[in-house]
Amino acid sequence: MDSSRFVHRRKPDIPVIGPRAPDKKQHIHEVSVKSIELSKVIRLLEDPLTVNLKERHLFVLKKLLKRCQIGFLLKELTGIARILNICAEKVTDHPEYQPIFCEALHICRLPFLKEKSSDELNYAQDVIEFLSHMGCLMRVSDAEVRQHIVESVKAFYSSVAPKLLPDGLQPTSPGYRLQLLERSDLAQTLLLSMAALENQPGVKLQLLQTLQILSSSSDMNCASILQAGGAETICLHMNQPDPNGQVLFHSSEILWNLLERGSTEVTAQLSSMECVISLKEAFLHQLINGFRHSDLQLRNDLLVITTLIAGNPNSLLIESLFAKQLVVYATFPELKSHNPLVSNLKLSYNNEDLKMKKMLLNLLVLMSKDLAALQLYKEERVLLAVLMLVRPPAASPERRSASRQWSSAQQEEVQLQALATLCSLAPIMLEDYMSCQGNAVLLLLLDWCVAQDAFFGQGPSSPVAEGRGRRKAQMRHCIRVLRSVTSSGEESVNQDLCDQGTINQLLGILMQMEASPDEDDLVSLEIKSDIQLILSALCERDMHRKELFGSEGVEMAVHFLKKGSDKFYSGLGHNKLILSTVDCVWSCIVGCYTTEDYFLAKEGASLLMDLLSSSPRCLHCNVLASLLELCDNPNALSHILSWRDSRGQTAPRFLLQLWMDEEEELKVSRDQDGGIADPQRPILGVYQQEDPQLSFPANVPSAAVLELSENLRSKVYSIFCKLGFHDLPGLSRKHYVTLSVVRRYLDFKVGEVWEEVSRELGLDGVRPTTPDEEALSAVCKISEDTARKVAAEQRSILELQEKEDISEEQLMYTEIKSHWKQKELTAKSWDSYVSRTSNYEILKEVKAQREEYVESSRPKPEHEEAAVHPAELILGKVMSVERTGSSGPAGVKLTLARTSIKASGQDQAAPTTQDPEYFSTVKD
Repeated sequence: MDSSRFVHRRKPDIPVIGPRAPDKKQHIHEVSVKSIELSKVIRLLEDPLTVNLKERHLFVLKKLLKRCQIGFLLKELTGIARILNICAEKVTDHPEYQPIFCEALHICRLPFLKEKSSDELNYAQDVIEFLSHMGCLMRVSDAEVRQHIVESVKAFYSSVAPKLLPDGLQPTSPGYRLQLLERSDLAQTLLLSMAALENQPGVKLQLLQTLQILSSSSDMNCASILQAGGAETICLHMNQPDPNGQVLFHSSEILWNLLERGSTEVTAQLSSMECVISLKEAFLHQLINGFRHSDLQLRNDLLVITTLIAGNPNSLLIESLFAKQLVVYATFPELKSHNPLVSNLKLSYNNEDLKMKKMLLNLLVLMSKDLAALQLYKEERVLLAVLMLVRPPAASPERRSASRQWSSAQQEEVQLQALATLCSLAPIMLEDYMSCQGNAVLLLLLDWCVAQDAFFGQGPSSPVAEGRGRRKAQMRHCIRVLRSVTSSGEESVNQDLCDQGTINQLLGILMQMEASPDEDDLVSLEIKSDIQLILSALCERDMHRKELFGSEGVEMAVHFLKKGSDKFYSGLGHNKLILSTVDCVWSCIVGCYTTEDYFLAKEGASLLMDLLSSSPRCLHCNVLASLLELCDNPNALSHILSWRDSRGQTAPRFLLQLWMDEEEELKVSRDQDGGIADPQRPILGVYQQEDPQLSFPANVPSAAVLELSENLRSKVYSIFCKLGFHDLPGLSRKHYVTLSVVRRYLDFKVGEVWEEVSRELGLDGVRPTTPDEEALSAVCKISEDTARKVAAEQRSILELQEKEDISEEQLMYTEIKSHWKQKELTAKSWDSYVSRTSNYEILKEVKAQREEYVESSRPKPEHEEAAVHPAELILGKVMSVERTGSSGPAGVKLTLARTSIKASGQDQAAPTTQDPEYFSTVKD
């Protein structure tokens, strides 16, 4: 076939951009011809008859690329990928193909073109395969070809569509190619090609820049890179010779991007011995040779990556000796050393060096989880270096001379970080802590903190910036360290603290903070609660220390108990303060009669009851436990029995109400009156019945035993055992019904445990001996009989209550009836009075009836006696009438004057006026 004829056939079919748009049908015809031509080009390149026609190949490819200068069509990408693959195979033996190959790769930078909007969806898989194929082209050893591939991929994130496109063609949307790139294997393939670029540093640098862009733009790209072991690959190649340091910089940036999107998998890959050694070499190189600000930043970035690796329990920092070097650097310059690692090390004491110092201290905490690291810390005297950083400036001339170039703000940050480190290291290195006089250093720092108004003002809660220039942050972390060492339970540490007067010192600090204004922020509340926890740890098991706690400590506890639980859910830490106060009462006061009596004299028992009645349910267990321990003091019982809440409720009534609420929470079977509904399960809850019936080992407590510590009933029962079950004030019949169950709680619990033992024996297939089986049956029967007796007792209590209710009801109805009868008599009397005073005839009739009644009631005298004692009449005269304001006759008050008149023929005696007589017309 003549090449000129072949070209002549193709030439008229190449679309030409003219001054006006071509006809639509003509464009469709041209596009179809293009597709046919692409297939012919592939046939020309692959056909055995034309495979060696190099000049014709080059000519046709140039024409093809000239036609595609504006970009490749989506529908042609499959064919273009085949052409690129053929060219990649020919480039090695025929360098003439290299310019055309590079030009094709250069066109790949442009957006792909589409004819219809649906092409993006229809040819999505072709695009994915094309992008994956681009990565495979990195197998070509030519440096220029590889650089064009890398630059083309990089251009995907900054490509711009051509200004002029033929009608009917549009560029794909900006994010289309990037979305499909995430689904391809391009990122993974580019990463794997890094091993072939050892002798091409320029291309390798370009590839790292491209991988940095890919890893920073997509989580899916990071996942693809990690799937190919990207973190390990990048780490192993980052120490190759590079005069400008760009390889290390871009490698660290790629690792950072991977860590941000998959830290667990990245640290797992970087924990191998080879990666740790590579990181060690890179860090040491930057530490010794880095002086520019960018070098110091890169050094710190590598240290952060090392910190993340240290958090992996499978890391090999100690085995690679990297940990030993880091420990030496962490103690520099506080400890003088002849180690060659630090002989030439100099710090500029800028912010980057400050960050490195803080990260090294943080690394000490992370590596301390490995026991081998603790031995390393002992050898390098880590705790001594940390304590030197903790000491206040005035008390540490060595530290002041060693770190004389740190500014005051930097010193404060280093001191806070050292305190945070000591908080983790001191409890696990107590021997070294005591040998370095750690308690003395902390108490000295505590004295320095409380001086010069350390508590006024509120600083932020971060450990570095809790009020610059203030000492509140130092106090917070110092108290944390003391709490961590005292909570370890080491007696020698606690005794050393007490010998140095820590109890009185902490009490003084606590009350000083409480007396200062505006001390209700998060930091202050944390300090107060931590101090109380320290006091509890010191005094819990030692009677002499409880005596040292003394009246000052009791007044402190009473002061905080009076605050109540109103701010329990404030979110600032009041809940922790209340809990620590109750714990302080339990550990520091209860158990010593001297402090107990003073606590009771200060109404401490009543304050605990007040707290119990007002606190949320989650606090009841702790408060009840303290009350129970306090009840061992005989003087406490009267205080508890005399307590009343705001509604006048007594302590026994309130405790029984707690019992009823607890049984309601456990859904214990009870009837409507609170009595026992199921004698076989008198105290068993529904949840406990629904639990799977399992057999527990001998060293594991069963469900019946665990229930004692999980709810309040056992504590309420124990308190009633101290108070007694008779003559309790303020109880109703309903409470007496509940009290009958409380009184038998221990019997019911014993029966429940034996029932559980019997059930477990059955589950294990163990048949007890006949006497044991009879004993088990007898115990269970006794428990059930006891429950039936209690139920009968409850019924008798309820019957007695019902009789009393009926009697009270009858008495009430009698009072109501008498009241209405009185009202009827009053109304009748008033009507009679009105009729008499308003109608004269009726008045005369009434008067006649009275005279007749008086006359009939008199004994009839004998004649001679009648002659001697004539009849005498009594007349009354109304002197005054007053209104009292009441309704009816009761509201009228009359004043009468009486006089006696003898019968005619008698000697008339002078009229005598008696004292006015006051009376009411109605009977009260």
